[in-house]
Amino acid sequence: MCDVIISVASGKGGTGKTTVAVNMALSLKEPVQFLDCDVEEPNAHLFLHPLISQVKPVFIPVPKVDESLCDFCGKCGEFCQFHAIAVVPKKVIVFPELCHGCGGCHLICPSKAIVEENRQIGVIKLGQANHIQLAYGEINPGEPMPGPIIRELKKHTESGGATIIDAPPGTSCPVIESVYGSDYCVIVTEPTPFGLHDMKLMVDVLRRMEIPFGAVVNRAGVGDEKVYDYCQAEGIPVLLKIPFERRIAEAYSRGVAFTQIMHEWGERFSSLFSIIAGGICR
Repeated sequence: MCDVIISVASGKGGTGKTTVAVNMALSLKEPVQFLDCDVEEPNAHLFLHPLISQVKPVFIPVPKVDESLCDFCGKCGEFCQFHAIAVVPKKVIVFPELCHGCGGCHLICPSKAIVEENRQIGVIKLGQANHIQLAYGEINPGEPMPGPIIRELKKHTESGGATIIDAPPGTSCPVIESVYGSDYCVIVTEPTPFGLHDMKLMVDVLRRMEIPFGAVVNRAGVGDEKVYDYCQAEGIPVLLKIPFERRIAEAYSRGVAFTQIMHEWGERFSSLFSIIAGGICR
């Protein structure tokens, strides 16, 4: 198996990203690494049932002000574009939830009154599920920035084999952070007006990032033909169609990947991976 990173994304939630990513990983016979980058709502582990071997905290550095050294010049507040630090008469106020941990306030302070201290924003869990090496993140409730956890999670990407990344929904910063560096991205969509609208957003993002991509249509048979018409007009390959079928929904509701009970689909997902990897590893 060649060294390949395949991300699975969509413009909206609920299209079946995790379904596609998990079933693709399960269909492979060789070891594969799986990164669940949806750190706000990770759920791949609910289908893979891994044995967790490590739980690692994730920190970001936030400013701590020594007011005995501070002359309240206000330069730190002027510098911070995220308004995480504010200077009022004889007082410096830090808003740690807004801090992006860039360290600029520490560097710019002329009085050297600012130091950095670590603040935990979540954890990364590492485990094994048969031939799948799983890593996923969990952000602490109320934390507004999943990006640092995703970046830390992707540091566990190992070369020398296949990596499948389950990206968060949408097209915002966490998605871009997740798919960045991928060799290929699978866009999971559905044949509905919402599915088409949000797929177009994801297509625009991937084209700007210059990441090759193709589409998997989930719940095929509902809606209309506009998704297929759009893919044909834009030259987007439709790699797989997953039907709108009760057995698949029932398996999902029980936390079972449907390739485990519909074995013919294991071959189809294995072929999906081979088509993508074959185009990359020539």
